Amino acid sequence: MTDVVNLQKKLDSFQAHWEPKIVGELNGQHVRLAKFQGEFIWHSHAEEDEFFLVLSGSFEMLFRDKTVTVNEGEFLIVPRGVEHCPRAENEVQVMLFEPAATVNTGETGGPRTLDQLDQI
Repeated sequence: MTDVVNLQKKLDSFQAHWEPKIVGELNGQHVRLAKFQGEFIWHSHAEEDEFFLVLSGSFEMLFRDKTVTVNEGEFLIVPRGVEHCPRAENEVQVMLFEPAATVNTGETGGPRTLDQLDQI
């Protein structure tokens, strides 16, 4: 892929919360965009670290021992195996870097699990 990707145009192309979209791939990693609002589910990823870069807004990442606020222009890396739960009072737009095999709900599963992500 040698085309420039306009993040705002990609973000404007969808409205759904908690449904990441693939916007690029490199070295077995997906570059994903997502919109969050409300609280997700507690989950972990045994084999994958997750990178969350806030493009717009802010959110809280709940951990069992603390809560971290991530603001626009900041990022957070959640290490593999660490249980976490993202929560956003207002809509937040994020970019995620994670291995292509990463399932959005980790080992927890359930109705919010996405079997396949859309590529936009």
